[in-house]
Amino acid sequence: MAQPTLSDSVYDALYRELVELEQKFPDLVTPDSPTQRVGATPAGQFSTVAHRLPLYSLENAFDYGEMQAWQERSRRLVGDLTYTCELKIDGAALALSYEYGVLVRVATRGDGTQGEEITANGRTIRSIPLRLHLDNPPPWLEVRGEAFMPLNVFEQLNHARITAAEPPFANPRNAVAGTLRQLDAKVVSQRHLDFFAYTLHLPPEFALGRQSEMLDFLSAIGFRVNPHRQVCKDLAAVQAYYDHWQTARHDLPYLTDGTVIKVDDLELQARLGFTQKFPRWAIAWKYPALELPTRLLAVTIQVGRTGALTPVAELEPVQLAGTKVSRATLHNRDRLASLDLHLGDQVIIRKAGEIIPEVVGVIPELRPIGAVAVTMPDHCPECGSVVQKLDQEAVTRCLNPTCPAIVRGSIRHWVSRDALDIQGLGEKIIYQLVETGLVQTIADLYRLELGQLFQLERLGEKSATKILEAIARSKQQPWSRVIYGLGIRHVGAVNAVILAEHFPSLDLIAAANLEAIAAIHGIGIEIAQAVIQWFSLPQNQALIAQLSALGITTRQTQPTHPPQNRLLEGKTLVITGTFTRLSREQLQQLIKDQGGKVSASVSSKTDYVLVGQNPGSKLTKAENLGIPCVHEPELDQFFHIEEL
Repeated sequence: MAQPTLSDSVYDALYRELVELEQKFPDLVTPDSPTQRVGATPAGQFSTVAHRLPLYSLENAFDYGEMQAWQERSRRLVGDLTYTCELKIDGAALALSYEYGVLVRVATRGDGTQGEEITANGRTIRSIPLRLHLDNPPPWLEVRGEAFMPLNVFEQLNHARITAAEPPFANPRNAVAGTLRQLDAKVVSQRHLDFFAYTLHLPPEFALGRQSEMLDFLSAIGFRVNPHRQVCKDLAAVQAYYDHWQTARHDLPYLTDGTVIKVDDLELQARLGFTQKFPRWAIAWKYPALELPTRLLAVTIQVGRTGALTPVAELEPVQLAGTKVSRATLHNRDRLASLDLHLGDQVIIRKAGEIIPEVVGVIPELRPIGAVAVTMPDHCPECGSVVQKLDQEAVTRCLNPTCPAIVRGSIRHWVSRDALDIQGLGEKIIYQLVETGLVQTIADLYRLELGQLFQLERLGEKSATKILEAIARSKQQPWSRVIYGLGIRHVGAVNAVILAEHFPSLDLIAAANLEAIAAIHGIGIEIAQAVIQWFSLPQNQALIAQLSALGITTRQTQPTHPPQNRLLEGKTLVITGTFTRLSREQLQQLIKDQGGKVSASVSSKTDYVLVGQNPGSKLTKAENLGIPCVHEPELDQFFHIEEL
């Protein structure tokens, strides 16, 4: 229900009466009975389940200018917009599945395509109805929302843990995540989690017209929906809503870290579609994150595989949100120009909910006399070609397809685990292959001979043979991996699977028109335009012809599945201290699942140190060596436990 209709004492009395009745007449027990909210015995483990529809994360905005840019991108596609604003609850996303109105499954977000089934734990949350208030429920219905822990419950829980000599939870969000992963549903029940519903998926014949109507409908069928939602006719009204709750949120009985803005018209939502990671029709306007000042030492330019030039600030090291920061992204030429940076400036950096820090401001009053202004280069720092600045993009690009940085980036992407998965071709070998001219396109990888690899430093016959064998094996990788490996802009690993299913051969996708691609659920106009543009370029047409002639898979021969995230591939991590939510064994498994390895000691080869409470000398050594340290409150973000 949206609001409780009974006090806890009345509810408990009725609950006891129901328990006695069901014990006397077991045949009366039904799956949606309140007594079934708590499982009889703890589960041994959580199984992984596929979501009917993907759970996307939200793009973040941090100021009005970014909100304007988001709005303009949407308006170019669908015209004027009205918005529904909701508070962004700081908890854990859940997906609830109903069949004919009865709850049958509760799952975590997971990687967005599949998550952990925690149905027994979800049943303990009283604001999740076990049976919907619908006379004629559809065959299936899915609800997404946020599980959270009220602040008073969080304080009581931590007080009890401290009294019992147990480490307290760092914040309510961590407490929710830890609670939902309990193997005993009775423990979950005792922690009194709550739930706000915010999204509904129905069969087409039951579709609604507006986001605001959807929220009202969710409330009517038995869910709690945040009461502070509001329809806003324009961006000025959105800002007023945001400004109000930036202050008023401190009086709420739960935590909120921003405002979620959604296009109200559901038909326009469908037309706007999705990017690789986010729905285009929604955005989270976050409240200001932790910020600190430090000194700008230099600006370096990185060239990516698409030719994009990214300015990176080299900083005087500073401790920010538990980690030492010495570099921060400057995003693109527009952000660089708006900051008006000069070497030696005191800049403001923050971690806006992400692992990678960014520069968000400058203190011009502290600028050194005669400081040199920082500008984007006119020529590519890698190949010397004149760079291009397209009016419709904030990105400055090198358009030279033979630029060493672009070639290296293309090869790194092609051989990566989620693409063709060619093991043995690391960064140093790729650099040598490009610098010596042995490889100028990814097709050249398949023309390499053993004698040519001997020219490379520190590469013996055994290693060279293994590389050639891995290259040969990659010819049999699924068609979806080939699509992803081509490096088409905006096409990630999951979208590549979707495209492969709809266009099961090279000829079909190369001949597809914009409308056919954009109409696919989860693709949309931006990805469709990128696919059309990629296949229209002569050099790409030549590349795919060569790949096909060389025997690389160009058609789908078996069902495809999204690859697992391996964000820590090749990284070495050290664990120190005591953790409240996860055991060391669980942390070690998370690291291994994402491709990393665990070491017992800190050295110059350590990439990250995971820091719990009461850390030992390992933390001091890591800080002295400048190794990034990830503290327990950051683990969800670091491991992307709830990301797409």
